[in-house]
Amino acid sequence: MEGGSVTTGRGGGARGAPKGRRVEPRALAEVQALIGDEPRRRDLLIEYLHRIQDRHGHLSAAHLAALAREMKLSQTEVYEVATFYHHFDVVREGEAPPPPLTVRVCDSLSCALAGAGALLESLPARLGEGVRVLRAPCVGRCDTAPVAVVGQNPVGNATADKVADAVSRRALTCPVARYRDLDAYRAAGGYRLIAECLAGGRTRAEITRIVEDAAVRGLGGAGFPAGQKWKIVAAEPAPRLMAVNIDEGEPGTFKDRWYLERDPHRFLEGMLVAAWCAGVGEIYLYLRDEYAGCRAILETELAKLRADPPCALPPIHLRRGAGAYICGEESAMIESIEGKRGLPRLRPPYVAQVGLFGRPTLEHNMETLYWVREIVEKGVAWFVSQGVNGRKGLRSFSVSGRVKRPGVHLAPAGITVNELIAKYCGGMLDGHVFHAYLPGGASGGILPASMGDIPLDFDTLQPHGCFIGSAAIIVLSDKDRASDAAKNVMAFFRDESCGQCTPCRVGTAKALTLMEAPRWDRPLLEALSVAMADASICGLGQAAPNPVRCVAKYFPDEIK
Repeated sequence: MEGGSVTTGRGGGARGAPKGRRVEPRALAEVQALIGDEPRRRDLLIEYLHRIQDRHGHLSAAHLAALAREMKLSQTEVYEVATFYHHFDVVREGEAPPPPLTVRVCDSLSCALAGAGALLESLPARLGEGVRVLRAPCVGRCDTAPVAVVGQNPVGNATADKVADAVSRRALTCPVARYRDLDAYRAAGGYRLIAECLAGGRTRAEITRIVEDAAVRGLGGAGFPAGQKWKIVAAEPAPRLMAVNIDEGEPGTFKDRWYLERDPHRFLEGMLVAAWCAGVGEIYLYLRDEYAGCRAILETELAKLRADPPCALPPIHLRRGAGAYICGEESAMIESIEGKRGLPRLRPPYVAQVGLFGRPTLEHNMETLYWVREIVEKGVAWFVSQGVNGRKGLRSFSVSGRVKRPGVHLAPAGITVNELIAKYCGGMLDGHVFHAYLPGGASGGILPASMGDIPLDFDTLQPHGCFIGSAAIIVLSDKDRASDAAKNVMAFFRDESCGQCTPCRVGTAKALTLMEAPRWDRPLLEALSVAMADASICGLGQAAPNPVRCVAKYFPDEIK
C-alpha cells in the first residue's frame, strides 16, 4: 500500500486504537490518585484492587481497564485476578453496582449450629433496600457464633436486632482489641532475644537445635518440623524470602486471630528469629481480609517497630488477602502475594527451593512463630514436659460448637476431647449431650463421642481416618447429626475449590449432590472419595472426602 497505512478491522473500517475496552480519562485519573507514587509492580495488583474497592465500593469495568493501563498489564490479567477473590465486587459493563452496604453472614458449621440460617432468612427484610445480605464462609470468629460482618465490623453472637443496630449506626469498621503494644512488650523483655542473636550472643545452629529438640511442628495444619524447615531453606542459595501464613480460613479455626489481637510482638519477634536462623533477607505477611482489626494492629505496630527498631530489621511487607480459603495452601498463598489468582502449584519443586518470586522461601504459620521466643527462653525441658497421654508440648485448641466456654484453650498436647470439654470448656451446653466432634476443622474428619478418649495431637488421629490439622475442635450434641455437619463442610469445599483440577472442582459438587439424597449411595461416594483423595492437586480436594468417609464408617444409621 502506498502512502500512510491505515489499520482496518473486519468490515474495512479504520481502527486507530488497540482492541479491547478503551481507558476512560476520568477512571484513569482516579486510579492514579489512589496509587500515587507507589511502584506499578505486578505483585501489588491485589493491594491496588483493594484500594479501588475500598474507595468506590466495587470494581467497575472502567477502573479495571484503567488499572491495567497504569500497571502495563493486559485487561485479561487484571480481570481474572479480580474475579477470583470473593471480596472483590466486579461490576461488568451494563450491570448495576452493588448496594452501598454489604452484610455477610457466616454459614459455616459453628455458625450454622448457632442459628445462622434463621439470621440469613430474617435480615433482608429487616435491613431493607440499600443493604445486601450475603452468605459467607468462615470468618474466623467461631467462638462468638453466629457472626455477621457489617462492612468490616464483625458482630458476634449476632441477632437481627444487633445487626440492624450496627447498620443504623453505620458501625462499619472493625474495633481494635486492647493488646500489648511495643512499649509494653519491650518492658517485659521483648526483642532481647533477637537483639542477642544479631549481636553474636547466640548462634543460628543453637537456636535451630532448641526448636528441633522441642519437636516444634508447623501449627497451620501440615505439622512439618519447624527446625528442619529452617535448615532446608538455609541450605539454599541467597537471596531467601519468608512468607508468613495468617490466612486461617479453616472452619472452626481462629487461634491466629486470638493471639494477634493480644500479643502481636511475640509473633513478630519469633518471626525475626526464624528469619535470622534461615538466612532470610525479606519477609511477607499474608493476612486474611476478614481480620481487619488485626490488620490495623499490625500496621500500627510495624510502623512503631520501624521507627524505633531494637535491631537491624529486614524489609517486612504486609499483604491483604481478598477472601479465598485456598490461599491458606502455601503455594496458593505465594501466588496471591505475587498478585495472581491463588492457584496451588504442582510440586516438586517445593517452596523451600522455588517459592515466592522464584526464590527459596521459608513458609510458616503465624502461631508456630509465636512460640519461638518462649521455647528458647524457658528451654526444651519446659516445653516437652507439658504434654499428657505420652505426648509432648502445648497446643492451642480453637473450640466451638455446643460447649459452654468456646474459645482458644491452651492445653497439653495429647489431651482428649472429653478432658478438653470438661476441664477447659465448662462442659456441654445445658440440655445438650455430647454426640460427635470434628478434631481438625472442616477437613479433619468427624468422630463419635464414643471415641472421645483419643489423644489429640499430630499422628494420633490418622488411624481413625482423621487428623488434628490446626487443632480446630467443633463439638456436636445429640441435637445435631454428623451427616448434616458433613454436608455443611462439603458445601464449603465446593464453594472454595479454586477450580484448577477436575477431581476437586467436579468431585466436591458431585459429592454434595449425592449427600443431599435421602439415602447415600455409599459405594459411589467412596469411589468418588478415592478419586478426589488420589488425584487432587492440593490438600483441599485430598481432605474433602474425610467427613464423608467418617460418617459412613461411624454414623451409618444417619445415612440409611
